[in-house]
Amino acid sequence: MGKDKVRVGIIGAGRIGKIHADNLLRNPHVQIVGISDLFAGPELEAWASMRGISVVTTNSTELIEHPDVDAVLICSSTDTHVPLIELAAQAGKHIFCEKPVSMDLHQTEAAVAAVQQAGVKLQIGFNRRFDHNFRQVRAHVQDGSIGEPHIIKITSRDPSPPPAEYIRVSGGIFMDMMIHDFDMARYLSGSEVEEVYAQGNVLVDPVFAEYGDVDTAIVTMNFANGAIGVIDNSRRAVYGYDQRVEVFGSMGSTAAANDHPNTVELSTATGLLRDKPLHFFLERYNEAYVQETALFIEAILKDTPVIVDGHDAVQAERIAYAARMSLEQGRPVKLREVTSVSLDSQTAVQS
Repeated sequence: MGKDKVRVGIIGAGRIGKIHADNLLRNPHVQIVGISDLFAGPELEAWASMRGISVVTTNSTELIEHPDVDAVLICSSTDTHVPLIELAAQAGKHIFCEKPVSMDLHQTEAAVAAVQQAGVKLQIGFNRRFDHNFRQVRAHVQDGSIGEPHIIKITSRDPSPPPAEYIRVSGGIFMDMMIHDFDMARYLSGSEVEEVYAQGNVLVDPVFAEYGDVDTAIVTMNFANGAIGVIDNSRRAVYGYDQRVEVFGSMGSTAAANDHPNTVELSTATGLLRDKPLHFFLERYNEAYVQETALFIEAILKDTPVIVDGHDAVQAERIAYAARMSLEQGRPVKLREVTSVSLDSQTAVQS
């Protein structure tokens, strides 16, 4: 690693891997050494060549062990995350990994332990922590502007459901979609979740039921600091990507509304009109993706803690497992109930 530059390898050349690459190419403190993908071929080689990326390989191990690589971004499928994290940690490379780390909490804990033993950094891709709106809400909570948090409300609704082939391997709504909101609940409240109660149903597309999943869900939470929270998710909001949060406290409240293409509102005798929310998650969180990798690089250069780490990954997955237990058993579930027995049971259900 140069004095002011981090040399990076990217594993996984799908949509998110290429987005991170393009963002990092604009960072003067980054050199992208190479990119690996199981299906790397002439198309990826041409894409990389246009960006000055010299190494293109199908072998992720080769990229991780490359002597010029200081850090890796793991953007491959979820089932590859744990072995890649462990290999990168053993090689002494800093790691950025997309969420979730795995579908098995034991494996996630093992990966985090490997990182801690190696003394390298691990940042998890909970990009919403880097959104300008949500960061301001958290700042209001932290500086005491609203007093003690009492109620946390999070709304997260996708504009359209994913295809069946994605649903089949997604891990379910709590692990795939609401896991972002579980992390956001901890982030905004400044407290750990102690108990969850989940309710869900199939209201959008019967294909979700075919894979033992739901497409509409509400989870209520009790936090260690006494606050209570509620998250609502839907796989289809016909008006666009609906992303809102509110923290209500003893001295007031702070909230973030949806982002829109513009703030213009037309008022006429027939009513009020304005644009629908931004439709696609890449539009809504474009700047958050830029910021999360930029701050990962900064943490390496300055040797400071990353903003969202392995502990955060474990806690979000624990909440997701507890929510699944709650939905299946029709009762509130305390986080301390997420044991090896309950995990094995959920793995069986998901498979």
